Amino acid sequence: MDSLPPNTNQFSDTQDPAASPSQRQAVPVNYEYSLNLPELLNQLDLSVLISTYQAGRVASIGTYQGQMRVSFAHFDQAMGLTRTATGIAVGARQAIWHLPANREIAPQIKPEGEQDIAFLARSSHLTGPIMGHDLAFGSNRLWVVNTLFNCLATIEGNWSFLPQWKPPFITELVPGDRCHLNGLAMAENSGTPAYVTALGETNEESLWRENKAQGGCLIDVPRGEVILRGLAMPHSPRLYQGNLYFLNSGYGTLNRWHPQTGSTEIIAELPGFTRGLDCWEGHAFVGLSQVRETAVFGGLPLDERRNQLRCGLAIVNLATGQLVATFWFNSGVEEVFAVSVLPGYRNPALIGPDNDLDGTQSVWMVPSLGT
Repeated sequence: MDSLPPNTNQFSDTQDPAASPSQRQAVPVNYEYSLNLPELLNQLDLSVLISTYQAGRVASIGTYQGQMRVSFAHFDQAMGLTRTATGIAVGARQAIWHLPANREIAPQIKPEGEQDIAFLARSSHLTGPIMGHDLAFGSNRLWVVNTLFNCLATIEGNWSFLPQWKPPFITELVPGDRCHLNGLAMAENSGTPAYVTALGETNEESLWRENKAQGGCLIDVPRGEVILRGLAMPHSPRLYQGNLYFLNSGYGTLNRWHPQTGSTEIIAELPGFTRGLDCWEGHAFVGLSQVRETAVFGGLPLDERRNQLRCGLAIVNLATGQLVATFWFNSGVEEVFAVSVLPGYRNPALIGPDNDLDGTQSVWMVPSLGT
């Protein structure tokens, strides 16, 4: 697949949070993308958000007048992403950030006249370091996969989190990553949790690590039953048009589960650790990561292709399994955590909580005097 020459962006290093903006070192982010990516994004009328906890950023990938636009916003250990009824939510190390959408202010954000929607960090809910993975919005509530407490939880009121469900093999609600619960698929018709992924059916802290190459499972939430076993670090289950898709990450594959037979079908084998998935208009948007850290990722089937792995975004035609477009990070970003598409918006402005760190302008949302 032909790609355009690499492009370079940069953001400030966050290794020393106490450093002033002028003292922070600029980190070059080199990326390239397939020639057809801008056209495909325009055709589908959307843009894409990608989170990376390694770099502590959410990347926005969009277009303006047929040209690619890529920007970054800092969120400490950025993880889960989801669309909400009013904007987007971003999971971070200690909190979940809420970014309401605003169309009117978007054209005023530099470069003026290019952005068609703005998402501005306005509030956060302090959860503490719960190792929150997937975020999802349904039934007018924000759900989080609370990996530290091995449960699904909602974000409500003054609670750190409100526990709602735990796997059948987890005996108590205490801190300690016992099964590495990580992915959540919401029911399409009701907006309630339908399926989750975990890296092991284990009830002892970190015991899932001993069989991570084949101990992963897919769980039916309403029934509280494991429906698929033998997976290699699965992530990101998603229900789309009546089909259940998930990522068998340790193999680098996008899979479809068949409830009639209980079997799985590999839709595509991709050049990376697959994590982060969203589906729209017959396409799967899949996050890919390089596998460098061996304590967690060593010993996976993907190790055989370690030197060939890429980091970025792969877009797959769900009907044919064909890889139709790509966006690769060549430096600065080595892993992708979550992927979320923004239908109807081609070039979003994403304003995070730290304008100095991002080098972005301050944006105020203020009602008229007397309103």
